[in-house]
Amino acid sequence: MTLTGEALTPGQARGMTLVLDEPISFWGGVDENTGRVTDTRHPQSGASVAGMILVLQCGRGSSSSSSVLAECLRNGVGPAAIVLAEPDPILALGALVAGELYGTEIPVVVVPSNAYAACSAARELTVEADLGSRRALVRIVN
Repeated sequence: MTLTGEALTPGQARGMTLVLDEPISFWGGVDENTGRVTDTRHPQSGASVAGMILVLQCGRGSSSSSSVLAECLRNGVGPAAIVLAEPDPILALGALVAGELYGTEIPVVVVPSNAYAACSAARELTVEADLGSRRALVRIVN
């Protein structure tokens, strides 16, 4: 099944999904050296975002989240892609900065609610995002 959405950042990725039940702030919520969710109040506390297709409704505040996401990517412990239900310019900025500074490009995409539900139920996804056309394709692998 192929779903379409909007590309916030360019890139391609394939990986297992990590669905976050609640929004998260990377600043204070994710360790930039390990990629682990450190927010003890978050339902996925202790899970690793490293190499995962991160599926979440939206981010949760703090503009510093963009720098923590960029550092996660620089350290090789960031997500492979981010699939959102709502646009999040802070997460998109972090991915764009990591691409510019570190050459680490990950797609950040927004999908409509029906596609988000399908992504949330999937175990593995591929994500292709073209910033020029702003088009994103998300394929459910299984």
